[in-house]
Amino acid sequence: MARVHFSAGLRELTGGQAEVDVEGSTVRRIVAELDEMFPGIGERLSEASSVAIDGEIFTDAELEPVEENAEVHFLDIFQGG
Repeated sequence: MARVHFSAGLRELTGGQAEVDVEGSTVRRIVAELDEMFPGIGERLSEASSVAIDGEIFTDAELEPVEENAEVHFLDIFQGG
């Protein structure tokens, strides 16, 4: 299982949970599992977040592999103007 961490801005969708353990071999599978746990979070994660897997940040991570015991962080995308 991967340990998934949520930024403060995403915790409103997890009932305040900062981290959970999730089974999934790709970011797409992890997002699907998270959407089962927290209905509606999948759309937000797919559209408005970057993903860090074991410290490496990806902005288009849907197909990135996730190893067993990986640390996965979903981060809000900062938008500027």
